[in-house]
Amino acid sequence: MKKHKPATVLIVGAGFAGLGTAIRLQQAGIRDIVILERAGEVGGTWRDNNYPGAACDIPSNLYSYSFDQNPDWSRSFSGSEEILRYIKAMVKRFGLEKYIRFNRNVSDLAFDEDQGLWHATTDSGEIFSGRAAVMAQGPLSNASFPDISGIEKYQGHKVHSAAWDHEYDFRGKKVGVIGTGASAIQIIPELVKDASKLTVFQRTPAWVVPRPDFDTPDWQKTLFRKVPASQSALRKGLYLAHESMALAVIWNSPMTRLAERLGRWHLKRQVKDRWLRRQLTPDYRIGCKRILVSNDYYPALQQPNCKLITWPITRMSANGILTAEGIEHQFDCIVFATGFDVGHSGTPFPVRGAGGRKLDEDWKRGAQAYKSISVAGYPNLFLTFGPNSGPGHNSALVYMESQIDYIVKGVQTILDKNLKALSVRGKAQDEYNARIQKRLAKTNWNSGCKSWYLTEDGVNATMYPGFASQYARQMASLELKDYELIPA
Repeated sequence: MKKHKPATVLIVGAGFAGLGTAIRLQQAGIRDIVILERAGEVGGTWRDNNYPGAACDIPSNLYSYSFDQNPDWSRSFSGSEEILRYIKAMVKRFGLEKYIRFNRNVSDLAFDEDQGLWHATTDSGEIFSGRAAVMAQGPLSNASFPDISGIEKYQGHKVHSAAWDHEYDFRGKKVGVIGTGASAIQIIPELVKDASKLTVFQRTPAWVVPRPDFDTPDWQKTLFRKVPASQSALRKGLYLAHESMALAVIWNSPMTRLAERLGRWHLKRQVKDRWLRRQLTPDYRIGCKRILVSNDYYPALQQPNCKLITWPITRMSANGILTAEGIEHQFDCIVFATGFDVGHSGTPFPVRGAGGRKLDEDWKRGAQAYKSISVAGYPNLFLTFGPNSGPGHNSALVYMESQIDYIVKGVQTILDKNLKALSVRGKAQDEYNARIQKRLAKTNWNSGCKSWYLTEDGVNATMYPGFASQYARQMASLELKDYELIPA
């Protein structure tokens, strides 16, 4: 078992969150950093999600860091390959290679109260330590197959959207797609071009709105390079436009009805068949589940070789999928666009805090944190995309920047005051979560539909019930009265 010299900050994950944290720490003069990455390259979700058609549903100029804007985006909504190139270029621009330890999969993270250190143990038995630890592994990092009876009996080819098999040839094959969420609506228009027959299994129809996606003209790239303030102005405009969408997405307001009207108009414009349109019409308020953005999903479903199935799946067989009306649908390959293990209550690896407490046990009734970033009983530990930090209307990276700046303040406090432990008080955490849940009760997310935002008990441990600007304001200050400070 190899033990490494303790660092100041230990970061788990080399995706957007981990790399952004390292950049801001470095700019604050904190350079004793170790980043543990389970894969052999950076990128996180954009490295793993490389299925055909993978792209972001937030404009590129907003889905990037304000402190590292890219003037050369090829289009308004970039694909996964271009986003991954941006991430890799960011690593080089800021010289982050020296911090990253690749192929280190963390299997255990534990706080040593005597030393005031976090110890991360990897699969290979190495131990890395840090005075502070940042969990930046991401909320969408672990792909999961659905719990369908008989899934192990299926003898055809299985592919998950987050672990795409680029060696498999879909041409001329009979393909089934389970799921009609954010990944599925990007995959289906690509698969329908190659498959001899494509069958899409829909459990719940989604609200789909148009995607204003255009090629970026050369003059705009030149302008952004020569006058960076012009790109910052565009970013600000996009930010404000998305902020206004909160009035439609988060709360039930007249804007909600306008957004629903847009969704119905888009559906009616692209789908002429009344029965198909009825099958694709949601029966819940817009915003309750994730809103999807696409121009080619509806047209793909109407191709001659594509069929939409809305009967519930009962089980899988050796040859395919059986649905509730008693029909067996046979396939050469089944694509599972069924999402991820989202950490409502669990953790991706055991996390042990003060007094031997375990985070997955503390979160059994739903994940809770103070300001989404600190958890009582886990000193010097900072979460990214922690409980109730999810955006429903704006760029995740806007929220991420607020979290990163808070983490930097926390680490600076530990160093400046020479603390063994900076630990949020349980009372402060409880009071914060009581306020959050009270606000969530009035949102569209909690209006009655079933979504991955909610736990099995119906607790919303995922989303933040407010504007991105409100979230930024709450993260702008580190209120030491809410923390216990234990000197080294």
